[in-house]
Amino acid sequence: MIPRYSRPQMASIWEPEAKFRIWFEIEAHALDKMAELGVVPKESAKAVWDWWATNPPIDVARIDEVEAVVKHDVIAFLTWVAEGVGAEARFLHQGMTSSDVLDTCLAVQLKRSADLLIDDLDQLLEVLKRRAIEHKLTPTIGRSHGIHAEPVTFGLKLAQAYAEFARNRARLVAARDDVATCAISGAVGTFANIDPKVEAHVAEKMGLAIEPVSTQVIPRDRHAMFFATLGVIASSIERLATEIRHLQRTEVLEAEEYFSPGQKGSSAMPHKRNPVLTENLTGLARVVRGYVTPALENVALWHERDISHSSVERYIGPDATVTLDFALARLTGVMDKLLVYPERMQKNLDRMGGLVHSQRVLLALTQAGASREDAYRLVQRNAMKVWESDGELSLMELLKGDPEVSALLSAEEIEERFDLGYHFKYVDSIFERVFG
Repeated sequence: MIPRYSRPQMASIWEPEAKFRIWFEIEAHALDKMAELGVVPKESAKAVWDWWATNPPIDVARIDEVEAVVKHDVIAFLTWVAEGVGAEARFLHQGMTSSDVLDTCLAVQLKRSADLLIDDLDQLLEVLKRRAIEHKLTPTIGRSHGIHAEPVTFGLKLAQAYAEFARNRARLVAARDDVATCAISGAVGTFANIDPKVEAHVAEKMGLAIEPVSTQVIPRDRHAMFFATLGVIASSIERLATEIRHLQRTEVLEAEEYFSPGQKGSSAMPHKRNPVLTENLTGLARVVRGYVTPALENVALWHERDISHSSVERYIGPDATVTLDFALARLTGVMDKLLVYPERMQKNLDRMGGLVHSQRVLLALTQAGASREDAYRLVQRNAMKVWESDGELSLMELLKGDPEVSALLSAEEIEERFDLGYHFKYVDSIFERVFG
């Protein structure tokens, strides 16, 4: 995790102290149930909780010191607990294996991370909806292949982004629920030395579902889907960021990032106002997506378990969630303060001499009796003159002066096909689909 791209609430989930607190809860809740079942003395469970109630500081340095000797993180943690609790701590971890603690803890961390990311998405969706409604009927040019196509509204662009991030929210909810499972099943998942009721109890206390069948680990297809979902969300961030970056280009300049008082765009050129936030988001999206492939490769473990997945998850768990959390918050800020220039949008829409209305004329000619091939030829030969004049000529006027066109369409009928409002007659219907 890089502090520059981290927010405290998400980063805290992955701090050593937070991890060890989750480990303790897993061990102590398991001990409670074992005491209830008569497997261990009730005094042991009480002693462990009584010690915890004194709020002992998590001594990360001591745990690391023990781990340096024993070369095992869970054993080092249990040793530290035993040093605090005393003899009653000997019943901790009865019938359990390290993965019971590690995997269940990771499930808790991923679930908590997902909850924060879902909240991030809710805030972004709120902003996108507000800005979409604000610009519901703000005309702008739609582009395909980067080339002027037909008119749209800026509100429709934002409504599309809203719909995409709403789908991402649903995906993340499903991925969160899928990854939030608990396994307290012992060395190879057979419950040979621990009652399944212990697992059910820990799962309930930790807010997890039980893993139906674990080996020594929770199957990594769950984690692969979780990180793949984060990768899809990152791609959606990049898609919207890329749109803003293109709209901020000097020759387009239909929208741009807010430029705060005192902000500097370039160390060399005082005039610069660069899309630095959305460029940053593009880079962060690449980082998050980069963690998807390792998560997929973690699925294929040897037999009941190996630890090839462990080192991977120590990286991607915190890094992917912390980075995505930061990126979603940054994108929300960009969209909230985005500067929108309707007059420039209209100017760009008009700059190619009405070419954006060519399809309506094509359709009118076919309805007037021309074959589609002839209609296309008639419109294109006039459109190319406008194109080559860089919009100095008017498609409408050229069509009116074309004898083959005017033989089929009157001047009034041609003018009618250049009505901008025609393109927006179903905007309300699309908004109803998106926002309800």
